[in-house]
Amino acid sequence: MNNRLIKTALRNISRNKRRSILSAVAIGVAAMSIVFLFAIIAGMSDDMAANLKTYYTGSIQIKHKDYEEFERYNPIHLTIDKEAISKIVASNPDVDAWVPRNTFPSSIYIGGANFGAIGVGADFEMEKGFQDFTEIVKEGRLPENGKNEMLMGAVLAKDLKLKLGDKVTIISTTAARGNNAITLEIVGLAGFPVGNLNSSYFWIPLDRSQYFLRMDGHVQNILVNVKADVDERKVAAALTAAIKAETGVEVDARSWEDLSTTYGLIKMAQAAYNIMAFVFFLLGSTVIINTTMMVIFERMREIGTLGALGMHGKELVRLFFLEGAFISAIGSFIGVVLGVAGVMVLSRVGIDFTDAMSGMDFEISSILYPRLRWITVLIVFIYSVVVASLATLIPSRKAAKIQPVEALRYI
Repeated sequence: MNNRLIKTALRNISRNKRRSILSAVAIGVAAMSIVFLFAIIAGMSDDMAANLKTYYTGSIQIKHKDYEEFERYNPIHLTIDKEAISKIVASNPDVDAWVPRNTFPSSIYIGGANFGAIGVGADFEMEKGFQDFTEIVKEGRLPENGKNEMLMGAVLAKDLKLKLGDKVTIISTTAARGNNAITLEIVGLAGFPVGNLNSSYFWIPLDRSQYFLRMDGHVQNILVNVKADVDERKVAAALTAAIKAETGVEVDARSWEDLSTTYGLIKMAQAAYNIMAFVFFLLGSTVIINTTMMVIFERMREIGTLGALGMHGKELVRLFFLEGAFISAIGSFIGVVLGVAGVMVLSRVGIDFTDAMSGMDFEISSILYPRLRWITVLIVFIYSVVVASLATLIPSRKAAKIQPVEALRYI
């Protein structure tokens, strides 16, 4: 490709600004939309991963080997030895932090009526390695070990018309398969990033949950965070083997990705969005095809003149290809820049999905912050230029077949 073709292509683009702008805008809008789409799905994926690791499963969750099989029956009696397993977890060099937890369904008894809620027994001192409760507690303070106190989700407290200092009685099934009740004082109101945690959960000291649930030093699960760049599945397998070897007890230790079906759906959605991106660019490319086809008929005499001067066949294909490539490069660049600018703003202010997520048991935060991945932005730019440029080959090949004598007859 020589400079003459490049200069001719640039001149042709500038001669019909309206046509060139229309084509560039179509590609630019497609590129901008895909940048937004990928940023939102990346933000959603990262947010869900962080929430799962912090509030639900850790990087690895250790529980009784039969717990998942009977989970729908609320098997609180299927517990693990907190002290014995904690020692084994602590001895693993790839482990960064761990916390024991009890998660149990319960009823809150108020004024003769029962209201469903989920309780979490936690060691708030150990929880510092998992989450920053100073940011989560909106009113009051954290419960203290050994005291009948609770931290309640702010939305749950509002729905039940409760406030700091109120005492409530909770009822639940125990590990002995009986029922028990305990009265707790609300000493803190929490504003978790996940809507369901605010509207359905309360937290109590781990030791009080063990007493209440009759667990005798056992816990329902232990959540483990691993060090950066460590294979979570390998650590889970190593912990399972070590616990079996040292205690003779089989446990179920799995990574958060293996435990969360929702996260798997998000990953599947990413593949679907890749297909959607391709369709977006094809739609944008149809404008290039249509306008280039129009160009062929509008510039018949010019094509004939070029052919008479010796430019025909492959050179005409290259000329129209260059025009499409330049237009798509300009449109894609502007679209990507606008998309990046928009995402950078939204990554600071966030997108409020509070109303949309209301009542949904979904591990995504109510306010979502899109995340830019520069490799994705680069791929979007290159991909849009390539797809739109290749789309010009159809009309370009048609132009190459026009005979100069035939083209010169057009007025």
